[in-house]
Amino acid sequence: MAILKFRIYWEEDESVYRVIAIKHQQTFFDLHLSILKSYEFDSKHHATFYKSNDAWVQGREITLEKYEKEYKAEPLIMKDVNIGSQIADPNQKFVYEYDFVKNWRFMVELINVDKEENKNIQYPECIRTEGLGPSQYGTKGLIDTRLAEIEEKYDLQPDELSDGFGEEGEEDDSSETENDDSTQDVNEDF
Repeated sequence: MAILKFRIYWEEDESVYRVIAIKHQQTFFDLHLSILKSYEFDSKHHATFYKSNDAWVQGREITLEKYEKEYKAEPLIMKDVNIGSQIADPNQKFVYEYDFVKNWRFMVELINVDKEENKNIQYPECIRTEGLGPSQYGTKGLIDTRLAEIEEKYDLQPDELSDGFGEEGEEDDSSETENDDSTQDVNEDF
């Protein structure tokens, strides 16, 4: 059974990508769910794939469902189409669009075909992650996650994050006063 490896680039930044390994008999719906999972997106919105050429020109549409819009050709449905049936080129490309309002676009490129599957992997599987992916609903969740990681890494409690600034300055003032008194005593002895 052939295993297809796709590199999925975020259109805005090619250094942000995921590599997904999938069986050639699995469907575009399986790939769709795997892309969403690898970029930590939910599955609440419309989505579609377009078969593409080397210049990323959109061709035949492979959609999650038939939407109320005009199609140049009748779309294929993700759940009904095996990925292997749409591979005509060893460097086959697809454009993946998710959430037609936000217009998330990903460039999907076939980068490798393995003849044997790895028994330790449950396909489809994201096997490589590069770069910090976009946040689906803004940056708030990302900041909260990073702050929690920092708190955990340095074993900080939320109260400790705001403590220390005023008290440290006060301690410095009292220690300077003590140093001034001891300096006077030393000077008096000489």
